[in-house]
Amino acid sequence: MANILLGGMLSFILAFYAIPIIMYIAEKKELFDVPDERKIHSNPISSLGGVGIFAGLILGVLIAANTASVTTTFQYIIASLLIVFFVGIKDDILILLPMKKFIGQLIVAFLLMWKGNLLISDMHGFVYITKIDPTLSYGLTLFTIIVIMNAYNLIDGIDGLASCLGIITSSVFTIFFYMNGDMFFACLGFCLASSLLAFLIYNFYPAKIFMGDTGSMLIGAVNAILVIRFIETAEGSNILPVLASPAMGFGVLLLPLMDTLRVFTIRIIHGRSPFFAEKNHIHHLLLDKGFSHKQITVSLSLATILIIVISYLALPLGTTKVILLQIVSFFIGVWLIKLYKPNKQKMHLVKDDDINKKVRNLITLIKSGEIAEK
Repeated sequence: MANILLGGMLSFILAFYAIPIIMYIAEKKELFDVPDERKIHSNPISSLGGVGIFAGLILGVLIAANTASVTTTFQYIIASLLIVFFVGIKDDILILLPMKKFIGQLIVAFLLMWKGNLLISDMHGFVYITKIDPTLSYGLTLFTIIVIMNAYNLIDGIDGLASCLGIITSSVFTIFFYMNGDMFFACLGFCLASSLLAFLIYNFYPAKIFMGDTGSMLIGAVNAILVIRFIETAEGSNILPVLASPAMGFGVLLLPLMDTLRVFTIRIIHGRSPFFAEKNHIHHLLLDKGFSHKQITVSLSLATILIIVISYLALPLGTTKVILLQIVSFFIGVWLIKLYKPNKQKMHLVKDDDINKKVRNLITLIKSGEIAEK
């Protein structure tokens, strides 16, 4: 326990003090995420916050994690996270083509599967399937890693949302691994949660910095590692046995996963690339209904906690029934959001506030001389 707390403390402190330095350097070098028609923010903000998250996570894990039980896995987990970092940082600074980013994600997945030995080998009763063929195991694990990495990348659309969801999901896995005596993975999850908590101080509305692809893909990669380990070890645990572990793991990650699969399906049906950027994620639906960044972040975070609790209580129903319940619940939630009729006066206030914010930003740019220079 002491090592886990030490790792979390180191991760928090380094991320907390690194992020202001990153913001200062980004300002001096003009490394900003510039607003366009696809972006929600209205003024240039650095998207290099993932560097601070990564630094905090790696320092905490390297110093505090007990690697005795995962000697052959540890080095490949760290190597995979380094690849995520370099792919993400290049995309945040220079912009990568979606295919090149996807190739980077494939390399991460292959490294974790073939060298790290992180594989889903048992479906634990989902549609009456238990142990699965090794070839299918690799295919399923590859799909899981890629989808989770992209899920957090795509849910990172408003201030604080990806950070809050990442804190909740990694904390849930940390609690399980700690109670199960799986200390390395408990430390990995807690160090990520601690780094994200430090980052959230600067990222909660109004955000001073974004996590960028470096941060969002890092959250996805770590959660993919944690959920695969969870699925493989949960039902064999004597301390905290979890029935229907795939259903529980799916429930923990439900919101970003289902939102990504929903959006990808809509795009494919309409003949577009699944990576085609447009505003149809669940947070965009809520923004269109007049909800603020704070309201959406808090609401979706509470919804995630509620889903996790309900999933745990429903586990005796079995994997298949619980997953079906989760999927149906998600789509009912989306349907209710679309049915919701916002207060028109509230919508006008929100729009007026956005206009006033843009005017204030324009005045600031004029005063600073940036517009005159250009």
